[in-house]
Amino acid sequence: MILNKIIGLFSNDLAVDLGTANTLVIAKGQGIIINEPSVVAVKREKYGQQKVLAVGHEAKEMVGKTPGNISAIRPMKDGVIADFDMTEKMIRKFIEKAHGRSSLISPRIIICVPYGLTQVERKAVRESALSAGAREVFLIEEPMAAAIGSGIDIREPRGNLVVDIGGGTTEIGVVSLGGLVISKSIRVAGDKIDKAIVDYVKRKYNLLIGDRSAEEIKIAIGTALPLEKKLTMIINGRDQVEGMLSSIELTNEDAYEAMKEPLKEISEALREVLEKMPPDLAGDIVNQGIILTGGGALIRQLDKYLSDIVKIPVFIADEPLLAVAKGTGKALEEIDLLQELFEDE
Repeated sequence: MILNKIIGLFSNDLAVDLGTANTLVIAKGQGIIINEPSVVAVKREKYGQQKVLAVGHEAKEMVGKTPGNISAIRPMKDGVIADFDMTEKMIRKFIEKAHGRSSLISPRIIICVPYGLTQVERKAVRESALSAGAREVFLIEEPMAAAIGSGIDIREPRGNLVVDIGGGTTEIGVVSLGGLVISKSIRVAGDKIDKAIVDYVKRKYNLLIGDRSAEEIKIAIGTALPLEKKLTMIINGRDQVEGMLSSIELTNEDAYEAMKEPLKEISEALREVLEKMPPDLAGDIVNQGIILTGGGALIRQLDKYLSDIVKIPVFIADEPLLAVAKGTGKALEEIDLLQELFEDE
């Protein structure tokens, strides 16, 4: 125990929000030091070997634009590790970047994971970080991290409901007395919304577009409810009938229609959690409202859309994109809180 405390003084402990879309790294006492896409660019070499060319922003720029022997890989899919080897390489690169390759002692790392991860998937995350150079690895569940990052005192005997819409998963959790009373994780979030936009444009306009274009549409003109003001956007793609490059103008009405189905699935998951709510906690939620975090919280009118369905006020957290990372970092800063959260790990 004493040795661990001494080592802790000399190592730069890290918190990692390992997301499907983006990975954020928080250094103890420094805040967020890395915020980059969860993408790895690799080059295939002789005998099946792979060489990592880039990680993060640089790798994302290569998505959909690489020659045959180079691949831009997203190792996280639907909030879980889809490619163990690439996840390990990505974590290793981020650790090296965070430490400037100068640390003599391996860091302790706390990693945020979706609530719905199986024990096998949790083990894969932990082993990835250990293989990448961590001394110890702790896991914290996303709804808990999102609640802490939203400024909620999770140790209060009061129920708080958080909906975190990330890239791969939507995490819904009711937090009270330092624990998750009810949680639900569905693999419908930013990526599924992007895919719905790709499918809609293909179906209505016979135009093939990529995931990056779909994400740009979601950000620029996406909405959960019809808007009074008309928004438009020119997008480029390939006409699937003639095979020629083509451009069309999309409106917010198109984006609204395209995003309807995945947003409906998210609202149904929220309704399910509310239906399982113990009566005493239900009263707290009605008074406190629901907090939205994650990139999905930035979709226009989503707070009003969900509030209209569940008849409870819905609020967007300050800096929703950073809520989970900030909560993970705060758990790292507060050792007493960290011990409460990880006593079962």
